[in-house]
Amino acid sequence: MTGPDTGMTDPRPARDRVDPYLGTRVHVVGARQARPNLPRSGCPFCVGGLEAPEPYDVRWFPNRWPAMEGDRCDVVLYTSEHDATFWSLGVDGARKVVDLWADRTTELGARDDVDFVLVFENRGPEVGATISHPHGQIYAYDHVPARPAARLGARWRPDLEPGARAVVAHGQWTAWVPFAPRFPVEVAVAPVEQAPDLPSLGDAAREELAVVLIDVLARLDQLYDQPLPYMMWLNQRPTTGPGRPGYDHAWFNIEIVSPWRSAGVQRFIAAAEVAGDEYFNPVVPEDLADRLRGLPGGR
Repeated sequence: MTGPDTGMTDPRPARDRVDPYLGTRVHVVGARQARPNLPRSGCPFCVGGLEAPEPYDVRWFPNRWPAMEGDRCDVVLYTSEHDATFWSLGVDGARKVVDLWADRTTELGARDDVDFVLVFENRGPEVGATISHPHGQIYAYDHVPARPAARLGARWRPDLEPGARAVVAHGQWTAWVPFAPRFPVEVAVAPVEQAPDLPSLGDAAREELAVVLIDVLARLDQLYDQPLPYMMWLNQRPTTGPGRPGYDHAWFNIEIVSPWRSAGVQRFIAAAEVAGDEYFNPVVPEDLADRLRGLPGGR
């Protein structure tokens, strides 16, 4: 009996590989080894810098070290203010970011070679951010990755009755700590009525999303009285064509997670968790939610 063809004899192996036994997809991106870990001089995202020669409010540009080919990786600058945070943008500033996310989702999603648009942010060196200037990224995939495919299927719905795990609600939006979080700090945000993606959100819903994001992210920075490293990503309907088979009931949602289990103390994912894909969380979800509810947040 022979095993699957792993492509190991190919002198020019494909950039995208799939584990022949587990089906895990791996993007091999050797070119990203050359990207700088920290700017050598000045901030490239400040006005006059390499990526922002002119004044701006919000701005996007193609990533110079893309993880995927074909101009499918964007960098999104939230503000020209180097020391700002997302929550310090105010509702007007945050709304501009939301609108830019929606515009890029529409533009990228209209491409024939794009099936899924992922908007995300890595904030802080603890989660791999190399530049502190407020920014996020967008990846446009030529397939639907496994996790969002499962989450955006008919099974996932927001927890509209989280009880002691509730954090805050604003208008059409609610935020809560999940029942079984993988990270010490984990908050989910979603509209209380089904909406599939950013472009489908109306003016009022976008305004309220800006408000709830400012509030939640401010609470997270108040949790340990210092900027919290976090990862944030937006789960939205794939752009796989008319009808988007299998995703008619997709429910837009946002996940915000942090590896800190206490101030400045990183919780590392351990071997048993990686091996078994089962997690051991030292923070009780209800306790986290109670602490976040007790903080003033931001508007």
